Amino acid sequence: MTDTTTSTHITQIATVIVPVSDQDRAIEFFVEKLGFEKRSDTPFGRGDRWVEVAPTGAASTIALMPPREGESVGIPTRVGFATTDADADHASLKAQGVDVDEEVMRMGDPVPPMFFFRDQDGNQFMVVEMG
Repeated sequence: MTDTTTSTHITQIATVIVPVSDQDRAIEFFVEKLGFEKRSDTPFGRGDRWVEVAPTGAASTIALMPPREGESVGIPTRVGFATTDADADHASLKAQGVDVDEEVMRMGDPVPPMFFFRDQDGNQFMVVEMG
């Protein structure tokens, strides 16, 4: 029999940190191009800011932070966003000048339609159609 107890009290993914070169430009991209909400823009430390954005109603957020020393922007984030219409989102982002894949990938069932896009710093994200 499997023991179903856990050693932590973790209940969800709260935020994923993405490195950006300019937080204001990143906010502009996520809010204006993707339609996300700015959830937090809080000063801390010595001139730093904690910035979070998210799709409306989403529990998890994306924290837009300067890279740590020795790290860089323009990474494959491994973050996937769910959509109800990959074709419409692909067309909309492309029309807004967002760096998106040339076309929506279609691998056949059971793999849903999906595509990748890059933000203002070249960080790569996936959009996948979920029902």
